Amino acid sequence: MATSPQYREPSPVAVAKAPIPEVPKRRSHKWRWIAGIFLVLALICAFGLWYAALHVSPILRARVIDTLETRFKGKVELAGLDVSAFNGLAVHGTGLTIYGLNDPNPSAPGLQPLIKVEEFRFQTSFRALFRSPMHVHTVFVKGLTLNVPPKENIQDLSDMRKSSHRMKIVVDELNCEETNLVINTRKPGKMPLVFAISRLKMEDIGAGQPMRFQATLVNPKPVGDIASVGYFGPFQETKPRATPVSGDYSFSHADLGNFRGIAGILSSVGNYRGTLGRIEVEGETDTPDFRLARSGHPVPLHTDFHAIVDGTDGDTYLEPVNARFLHTAFTARGKVVRVDNPKGHDIELNVVMNQARVEDLLRLGVKTEPPVLSGPIVMHTKMSLPPSDADVADRLRLNGNFSITNAQFSNDKIQDRLDALSLRAQGQPDMAKDHVDVNVPSKFSGTFHLINGLFQFPRMEFALPAVDSQFSGQYSLDGNVFDFHGKLRMRAKLSQMTTGWKSILLKPVDPFFSKHGAGTELPFKVTGTKSEPHFGLDFGHHDAEAAEQKQHSSQ
Repeated sequence: MATSPQYREPSPVAVAKAPIPEVPKRRSHKWRWIAGIFLVLALICAFGLWYAALHVSPILRARVIDTLETRFKGKVELAGLDVSAFNGLAVHGTGLTIYGLNDPNPSAPGLQPLIKVEEFRFQTSFRALFRSPMHVHTVFVKGLTLNVPPKENIQDLSDMRKSSHRMKIVVDELNCEETNLVINTRKPGKMPLVFAISRLKMEDIGAGQPMRFQATLVNPKPVGDIASVGYFGPFQETKPRATPVSGDYSFSHADLGNFRGIAGILSSVGNYRGTLGRIEVEGETDTPDFRLARSGHPVPLHTDFHAIVDGTDGDTYLEPVNARFLHTAFTARGKVVRVDNPKGHDIELNVVMNQARVEDLLRLGVKTEPPVLSGPIVMHTKMSLPPSDADVADRLRLNGNFSITNAQFSNDKIQDRLDALSLRAQGQPDMAKDHVDVNVPSKFSGTFHLINGLFQFPRMEFALPAVDSQFSGQYSLDGNVFDFHGKLRMRAKLSQMTTGWKSILLKPVDPFFSKHGAGTELPFKVTGTKSEPHFGLDFGHHDAEAAEQKQHSSQ
């Protein structure tokens, strides 16, 4: 039986001389593998981004063009489209042009686009690229022009509805800068109606539904910004003029000093509704310090108006304007016509004043303070304000008639003379001599024309108790021209209008001045200025007039 060998412990010397086994470097190799994997992944990602940037741009370009062609039923051109793929998908496009079914401005050379955009940008994710339709939250647009054609192309709308499912991109919101809404007119050669919009935000964008908007419109004259909120659409691709629009607006701190000849700070609020081809506006304005530069007297002016902006001819129709200032109210109806040469607006109105005060009109229109005349006035006039850089008072044209009852002159010198004239005409010279203060009311009526700041009165009638007169003349708004000539017809005879020896001496000449059923008929004149008028007999003018009449009768 064999015995197992006995175990012997190695000696300390042998242990010391034995080689130490090498430990494997497993942990170091592990980190190298991890780093290598990350490097490969990074290279793959970089290549993927480069590849995506290279191929996503044509994909997005095609989607943008297809979406817009489907939406607007017309040809679409896109000058440039850049895509950055390092932070999602950042898209920047330039030179976007969309053509409609009709040329918006046939009188202009070449084919005009329906919509033109200088540049746009939006951002979305890679994941959205694989969705149909692709979803974009916000598109930022600069330099948008919407060119509304002057006529419509009626087309079967069923095609549009059927094609709506082919939309490749859906947008929630548009933010636009420097937008122009251009509504072309049907009159060849007439400039289009342009609304300049500095900022525009549109929400709830989609085919077949109205879009909510917030806009800031630039008003050229008076200069200021108009804030507006409302709804636009749904956009009618086949007949853009029929696209609905509605909203509210506010306009404040508008300086009327931009118009030569008037001044004041205007504010206005209101609402509008209709279509791009016909917009109706209801609003009101307040100008607490409205004034004409020539007179310089401020008055609080308030208006309520109903206006129609007609896209057919580009003009604005006022139906009506109800205005009031101080104790005067009037109604105006007419239109604001856009004129190309000289460029501006020709305002044409029919003005009716049935509840007015002559002192209010004089306070507004002339420098004299206080107004020389007071009393109720009824006036009908046609007003025209053609475009020009000249003062408003020099451009204003009036053609109408008026009637003033129970008029009183604020100038004591004038009123005293009229009181004395009325008493003498009634055969009461003693009371006139004693300067009895009776304040007889005056009546005025007649026709007038205003042009180049000068009032012309071809026919006027003036009446006091026992006195009638007919005269004509002119005066200027600046007060430098005051020239009237006419005839006074009084009930009393000439000798009855004085006392004592003068009355006896005048009796023989009574028959010479008793004409046309009047006790006395005398030619008279009023000259000077509005503040310092001069009254007197006018036999020289009467003789010249008689000679002229005799010459006409002989011919």
